[in-house]
Amino acid sequence: MPTTKCLENKLLSLGARKGVRARSFTSFRIGGEVAFFAEPNNADELKSLLAAAKCCDYPVHVIGNGSNLLVSDEFIDALFIKIGGGMASYFINGTRLVSDAGALLCTVAKASVSAGLGNMEWAAGIPGSVGGAVAMNAGAYGGEIKQILKRVTFFSNGRLITRDVCDCDLGYRRSAFSWPDAVVISAEFELEKDDGLAHARMEDYNTRRREKQPLEYPSAGSTFKRPAVKDTYAGALIEQAGLKGKRIGGAMVSPKHAGFIINCGGATFDDVMNLIGFVQDAVYKNSKIMLEPEVRIIRG
Repeated sequence: MPTTKCLENKLLSLGARKGVRARSFTSFRIGGEVAFFAEPNNADELKSLLAAAKCCDYPVHVIGNGSNLLVSDEFIDALFIKIGGGMASYFINGTRLVSDAGALLCTVAKASVSAGLGNMEWAAGIPGSVGGAVAMNAGAYGGEIKQILKRVTFFSNGRLITRDVCDCDLGYRRSAFSWPDAVVISAEFELEKDDGLAHARMEDYNTRRREKQPLEYPSAGSTFKRPAVKDTYAGALIEQAGLKGKRIGGAMVSPKHAGFIINCGGATFDDVMNLIGFVQDAVYKNSKIMLEPEVRIIRG
């Protein structure tokens, strides 16, 4: 539904900005203009933004650090709400770490290690926000959010809810706390006392990331989910199909790690989408496995 002047005035009064380009808030550095962009400073501001949009049945996209997004180059008539630096506080009490959704996951993971805790060091190189990590059950190097998440505070249908996490709430790259069903406000994690090796493991993981992942190029991290077939990985399947270095326009399958599609210069939304489709077709032809995108795609 197109925005009305009344809604526009309301959103602007709540701190939203008009005409922000998605490439400015996504790690892929791709995306056209969005009608409204807001970064609330607290839960009350977030609630007001959501309520204003809901009152007019206006589309909303809630995002975190933009590190897992591919956004259309076309104009998107919607409100984008970034849960970011205005909601980024965290504290540690014993083995408990409580963080606002806008804090960077890598920041709180490093803080946990510095505080003498373990079981979160695997996250010290992940660029997403805590809220985004909870929403997609982020993971790496054998660790995942599900293993340490104990309690979540979130908005759902205009209500602020705090509840303990159940086993069924999170699965592989999915969560009951993801938009549009919920918006994470804060999360509580239960960690362990450091066994003396947490810092060494963190340094090892980060060294392996730098050596094996194309961090020097814009991307949205791993492009595809791990297939359901046991001991099978998207990057290996793509490499086996001979697609390392495959390029469409400014989008390329990374020669360094085939699981990443990178923006090697001026990539468009269509470049990436066409390359995703090409990779899916080629891998299916080669292995009879259909890869599913992990990146969150927002179309115009």
